[in-house]
Amino acid sequence: MRDVEFRWLRKALYSQAFITFIFWSSPIFVAAVTFGTSILLGGQLTAGGVLSALATFRILQEPLRNFPDLVSMMAQTKVSLDRISGFLQEEELQDDATLVLPRCTTNMAIEINDGEFCWDPSSSSSRPTLSGIHMKVQRGMRVAVCGMVGSGKSSFLSCILGEIPKISGEVRICGTAAYVSQSAWIQSGNIEENILFGSPMDKAKYKNVIHACSLKKDLELFSHGDQTIIGDRGINLSGGQKQRVQLARALYQDADIYLLDDPFSAVDAHTGSELFKEYILTALASKTVIFVTHQVEFLPTADLILVLKEGRIIQAGKYDDLLQAGTDFKALVSAHHEAIGAMDIPTHSSDDSDESLSLDGSVIFNKKCDATGSNVDILAKEVQESASVSDQKAIKEKKKAKRSRKKQLVQEEERVRGRVNMKVYLSYMAAAYKGLLIPLIILAQALFQFLQIASNWWMAWANPQTEGGQPRVSPMVLLGVYMALAFGSSWFIFVRAVLVATFGLAAAQKLFLKMLTSVFRAPMSFFDSTPAGRILNRVSIDQSVVDLDIPFRLGGFASTTIQLLGIVGVMTKVTWQVLLLVVPMAITCLWMQKYYMASSRELVRIVSIQKSPIIHLFGESIAGAATIRGFGQEKRFMKRNLYLLDCFARPFFCSLAAIEWLCLRMELLSTFVFAFCMILLVSFPHGSIDPSMAGLAVTYGLNLNARLSRWILSFCKLENKIISIERIYQYSQIPSEAPSVIESFRTPSSWPENGTIELIDLKVRYAENLPMVLHGISCAFPGGRKIGIVGRTGSGKSTLIQALFRLIEPAEGRIIIDNIDISTIGLHDLRSRLSIIPQDPTLFEGTIRGNLDPLEEHSDQEIWQALDKSQLGEVVRMKEQKLDTPVLENGDNWSVGQRQLVSLGRALLKQARILVLDEATASVDTATDNLIQKILRTEFKNCTVCTIAHRIPTVIDSDLVLVLSDGRVAEFDTPVRLLEDKSSMFLKLVTEYSSRSSGIPDF
Repeated sequence: MRDVEFRWLRKALYSQAFITFIFWSSPIFVAAVTFGTSILLGGQLTAGGVLSALATFRILQEPLRNFPDLVSMMAQTKVSLDRISGFLQEEELQDDATLVLPRCTTNMAIEINDGEFCWDPSSSSSRPTLSGIHMKVQRGMRVAVCGMVGSGKSSFLSCILGEIPKISGEVRICGTAAYVSQSAWIQSGNIEENILFGSPMDKAKYKNVIHACSLKKDLELFSHGDQTIIGDRGINLSGGQKQRVQLARALYQDADIYLLDDPFSAVDAHTGSELFKEYILTALASKTVIFVTHQVEFLPTADLILVLKEGRIIQAGKYDDLLQAGTDFKALVSAHHEAIGAMDIPTHSSDDSDESLSLDGSVIFNKKCDATGSNVDILAKEVQESASVSDQKAIKEKKKAKRSRKKQLVQEEERVRGRVNMKVYLSYMAAAYKGLLIPLIILAQALFQFLQIASNWWMAWANPQTEGGQPRVSPMVLLGVYMALAFGSSWFIFVRAVLVATFGLAAAQKLFLKMLTSVFRAPMSFFDSTPAGRILNRVSIDQSVVDLDIPFRLGGFASTTIQLLGIVGVMTKVTWQVLLLVVPMAITCLWMQKYYMASSRELVRIVSIQKSPIIHLFGESIAGAATIRGFGQEKRFMKRNLYLLDCFARPFFCSLAAIEWLCLRMELLSTFVFAFCMILLVSFPHGSIDPSMAGLAVTYGLNLNARLSRWILSFCKLENKIISIERIYQYSQIPSEAPSVIESFRTPSSWPENGTIELIDLKVRYAENLPMVLHGISCAFPGGRKIGIVGRTGSGKSTLIQALFRLIEPAEGRIIIDNIDISTIGLHDLRSRLSIIPQDPTLFEGTIRGNLDPLEEHSDQEIWQALDKSQLGEVVRMKEQKLDTPVLENGDNWSVGQRQLVSLGRALLKQARILVLDEATASVDTATDNLIQKILRTEFKNCTVCTIAHRIPTVIDSDLVLVLSDGRVAEFDTPVRLLEDKSSMFLKLVTEYSSRSSGIPDF
């Protein structure tokens, strides 16, 4: 993308260089043509006439220079207005997509009649996303929506919200609505602000919401409780925590209708059961609830179940009725029961159950045994912590967390104060060709100025002072010398303009690449604490200033300085007395410049900083548009946007006003100086000064006004613009993560051969000021085995995986893979040998082929095989463009479940020796999950597979299970041994999942 932009940038800068050449050379060419024509026509030139003409040409130079700028500005304005107009004329959401009625008008909460909907109705090849939708939901009903992955469940909720274009039919809702999206949308800000979402604080209500969403324990663990600042996109929250904050936000609004899109997929069995009981069945008992779910165990409580397939409701009714009817719903339930039936859960006496370990993680058990008769037991490490030691550590951590409350994760944007460091100027000048072009630019400008003064002096000296006088040289010599000097000066200004453009291009590219490399090489902690708007501000707006503004500002300042010196030199040569005024004038100018810059610099810095929140809010609002509209919060977000614009406009206006303040005083000062010079010239006795030289001084004196003002302004504007380089320089100095490659510690091409992973006293924290998240994890994963990692939401599972990929560097301890400490090798050597299917799958804008095989290492046949194995083959074949089917930004035109399957396809193509699955199938139905698990067991049978899952059947057949609790190893053993232990936490999790999955009798 930068290469494409750079090609256009090159054209723009060289075009600007040509305009600069025309601006400076046009008076010379006009003068040469005028004088040459006069001489060739036989006219006589006089010094007075020549100097008057030169003065006139110089006066006209400024308006002529402004004219192309005006034309360019008008063209840019037209382009901007056309783009804004095009955006405003884009098709908007249909006003009649959903008819919202007051709550009391009818007993019907939601009604859809003959609804047909399509995400892209303008495309002739698009099929309706939803068709034949008929539904009536009475007030207070609980409706469950289920179906295979990609069947249209999320689109179904979108049609109720009016987010998907309606082709035909009618949608009515009675009352207010609250929406919880499948991919959690969390605003930057603290947790309380996310829950209140613009509503006033009601302490009792807030406390009940926290309880219903099982957030109390999480808030106690956060360093600042509910005042903890959430990073960009909720990056410092686990997937389950983000989902529960979303649920709390919806519950606090006290809406009439709740639309929940798979809200329990990111939480463990225990938390999911508690949420369903406290949230759905209790807090929302009197509300109308429509929830999408893949958890079949929640379906019996629904008053109505809708089964979707290929965008149509194929079955609707109560749980028992649909089971008796068979077909698709029975297949979904059967797949679920098949998965549950595969779990061999031993039964224990009631006494044993009473003595079972509580799941708060306060007691830690030591386990070791072999894995189903194999020799895995030698690698299952003992956890040597007793209950009392554990309690003491927990108390210490809580005290440490309280001490760390002084500093939040996200801080205010850094801002330098005072003068711009000279190092910033030098770093820019040395960025291109090591600064070698700078003296050449100055030399070219100096020669231009010298030749221009020489040409004017020549015309003043060689022509007679009065009409009829004898010229000192012949007309042809006069014209020839003048033309030579004029074209010589034009040549040097052309060279100067080209050198400035060349320098600017090289410097801008080097600074951009340096900043880009620095940002890409930054550790994850930088992105945790830095909102995206700040980064976008620097790589777009600040970089644009460096690309288009600064080279010409720097060149303009150099040329104005040399011109000013030339003008002062000419005037002092003729009337040395002017020096008596130049010295105090210079002192006055510098005082005004210093007085102005003290304020202007800080104003420009504030303006730059105030742009970041606007950009961030804009991007955040686009990402959460469905949620914002679903809650009816458009006006509040518009008001917030206008407030941020005002915060930007205030210092921006003051910055412009400060420039006008300076301009006025500079104009008055330069006018005074010129008037003084004129009075001085006419006061000299007759004959004491050469009239031609006096005329030359007047000619340059007329230009002194503009040059003096331009010199001060160009310096002030240069320093203001150089702040963009200062800000880019800051982002070029971000502390980097470990090197990509360490040549002295390169791994063999076959590494890892076995895939053995050893964790030795691993301790991890997200930042120096934050408490530990992992507390001394010690265990070993045998090579080629399947490791299940389970635990409550927020227990440290995903953090462990981040440490494995070195997205977070351990505070203490080591991770060893096949006898190599991963901290001693380069990140590229490590990460290129591992594969992961993340909890939040990412698709890049492009095509399906590009997302599966970004490095173009595989054939189409291999890609199709990977798609078939990941259960996406038929879906892609149905698309018109097959493998070239477009993928929009963030994969928005694919469901969350489909995005997870694409990530699985990537892993199947890569075939790494170690595969990590972080809730890889949380957003797919049980039947698809069962198929995927079989494929994983086949395709990765010789690989080490680490699986984080809340679905117990996904990990029940693992060779070893690691149970985490509050960042500590609670248990690590084979599933068989853990299930035989009556006090096992894993047994508790399995029992909870099994009881929940067999129905919901306790609810």
